Amino acid sequence: MRPRIAVPADTLTEATNVINERMAPYAPKPIIEAIVKSGGVPVILPSVDPQFVPDYIDLFDGVIFAGGADVDPTFYGEEPHQKLGATYRKRDLFEIELLKESLKASKAVFGICRGLQVINVALGGTLYQDLSENPATVLKHSQDAPGNFPSHHITVSHETKLHYLMGDRPYVNSRHHQIVKKVAPNLKAVASADDGVVEALESTENDRILAVQWHPENMFKHYPESQQLFADLIKRAQNGN
Repeated sequence: MRPRIAVPADTLTEATNVINERMAPYAPKPIIEAIVKSGGVPVILPSVDPQFVPDYIDLFDGVIFAGGADVDPTFYGEEPHQKLGATYRKRDLFEIELLKESLKASKAVFGICRGLQVINVALGGTLYQDLSENPATVLKHSQDAPGNFPSHHITVSHETKLHYLMGDRPYVNSRHHQIVKKVAPNLKAVASADDGVVEALESTENDRILAVQWHPENMFKHYPESQQLFADLIKRAQNGN
């Protein structure tokens, strides 16, 4: 049986021409395609009350926390600043609980952009609510180039999973305005942009967590190193069974 990879759904806040319904759950097509190409079976999980998260755990072997809205800053002890973007607390509550229960069950975890931030916050880290709050941040982290093209380089620490997968100096895309401030206990920063922005996190305890600040799902069709990130998730999901 192919590994089942859960993708917590995002939410369409407005009605569409296809379904005349607000607040409909959906999953990003590129992530679904990347999972299938890598040998996994996508399982979409709508955000429900966190008390029901344990009922989901046996349905999947690994989980991808994907991009989306800003993380509600009250989860890391701050009030909203002026440049905070849209938030969706229901999704935050669900994903934080899903992460904790997934780690208890030794599921493989992969975070993408917001997903990295959710993982960091759920485990005790903090964020800058906007890039402007860190004066050292000078690179363009929300590119105007098409999303499937890389826009800046990152430097990866040696003797890390990410280095094994992508090497010293990958060229990645970038589409975010929040960044890691304090790295959570039991996580380590394993890559950074040239202005010091944290670009990837891994667990200090095992191989269960890998999270990146960019969007490999938009690049995997043309950049093999991006595909490697999804292939690694499938491998870790298999090894966790």
